[in-house]
Amino acid sequence: MNALSSSCEIDAPVDLVFDRCTNLHRWADTITAIEKIEVLTDGDVGVGTRFRETRKMFGREATEEMEFLEFDRPSGYLLGAESNGCRYRTRFRLEAVGDNGAKTKLTFEFQAEPLNLFAKVMAFLMKPMLKKVVGMVQKDLEDVKRACEAAGSSPS
Repeated sequence: MNALSSSCEIDAPVDLVFDRCTNLHRWADTITAIEKIEVLTDGDVGVGTRFRETRKMFGREATEEMEFLEFDRPSGYLLGAESNGCRYRTRFRLEAVGDNGAKTKLTFEFQAEPLNLFAKVMAFLMKPMLKKVVGMVQKDLEDVKRACEAAGSSPS
């Protein structure tokens, strides 16, 4: 199973960061690589919420359908997807840090499990690109950090 992780510290409280991270309607405004989000289920975001995300990856448009598999406000959530012969799991962990929990450590953990021979071969061939993928993930986290810190400094 291929796995990668990255984290950043955000100068905003964990509740604000969690709310921004789970507000599907603001993802395209928050993360520059995301071009469009289409929510596929009704109601509040939580376990079972499904959506389609379109983003730029390696200079191309890529669309994936995902689902919230776990939703534990404000400590984190788990997204799942199956595509191109792989099972993907993306976990976001949020932890209050600093004086009086004024900051948040946001950690992104991604795992891909190939489910067939073609996906196993592709996973092997893609290993050299993992460093570039980690860079893209870090850019997403920096986008979240910028948006949360801007929101936290705005007057109520």
